[in-house]
Amino acid sequence: MAMPAKEIADLIRAALPDAVVTMTDLAGDNDHWKAHVISSAFVGKSRVAQHKMVYDALGERMGGELHALQLTTAVPN
Repeated sequence: MAMPAKEIADLIRAALPDAVVTMTDLAGDNDHWKAHVISSAFVGKSRVAQHKMVYDALGERMGGELHALQLTTAVPN
């Protein structure tokens, strides 16, 4: 079952309350997403650590309901 963008973004914001999340449906199937996440929680963390924070927020849904996620992260300007 596909996972809607709002649900993905809500899970990320629940773990990273200040996050600005931009979702793009890469295939038009609600199953292959691109997420761009900006959060002050990423300050001082490596890119790998930032991505782990997002994947942790998605939990078991990654690889299940959420089939594919292309992820970019950034800190606020």
